[in-house]
Amino acid sequence: MNPESEPGSGLVLAAFDAVVLAGGAARRFGGADKVLLPVAGTSMLDRVVAACVRAESVVVVGPERPVRVPPGMRLGWTRETPPGSGPLAAVAVGLGAGSAAVVVVLAADMPLLDAEVVRSLVAQLCRHPADDGDDVRGEGGGDAPVDAVLLLDADGRNQPLAGAYRRSALRRVLALVGDPRNQPMRLLTRNLRFATLPADRAARDCDTPQELAEADHLARTENADNPDAG
Repeated sequence: MNPESEPGSGLVLAAFDAVVLAGGAARRFGGADKVLLPVAGTSMLDRVVAACVRAESVVVVGPERPVRVPPGMRLGWTRETPPGSGPLAAVAVGLGAGSAAVVVVLAADMPLLDAEVVRSLVAQLCRHPADDGDDVRGEGGGDAPVDAVLLLDADGRNQPLAGAYRRSALRRVLALVGDPRNQPMRLLTRNLRFATLPADRAARDCDTPQELAEADHLARTENADNPDAG
């Protein structure tokens, strides 16, 4: 997939790879495999994988499960070592797949993500320069250098598990951290310059059955209002 132009902007979007984090326990869901639970009739994992349809490659970090793979998508699987050693370790192993200068990192329990939100994250990152020689901007980019663009939820919290990152910046922080096992994802936001993209709906994650029910209601309402919605 070649870089593409953002309509009406003259901005060339960088090619990107995607890392989907689908590990971890789900004690609040009675032992069910959380990412396979449905939202509007489609598993959370399927919905997040579908949001990565424009990626050069997609790797899911977690135990291999049945998944609906969009036509033409290059989908692979890997695991952090040891399994369950946390999202930062999962990101570290996920970087081993793909080679694009931009990496989109998404949690598999954020079922209201879609391809346009992912595109917007990459587009906003492309509007900013990098100061490490890895400038992925197109014509018309500008503003202060940033290493990542993260979704911002309704409570004003940034979501490091829903963001577009420069691969070089991720590698730099992981080198600073050393062993990523059982380290918090917030180490990324502490050590990276980032911008945010407000997205009240897409930034919702499903950590509880109540949050899953709310996401299901929102998705079903959207589908009823727009039969062509995914």
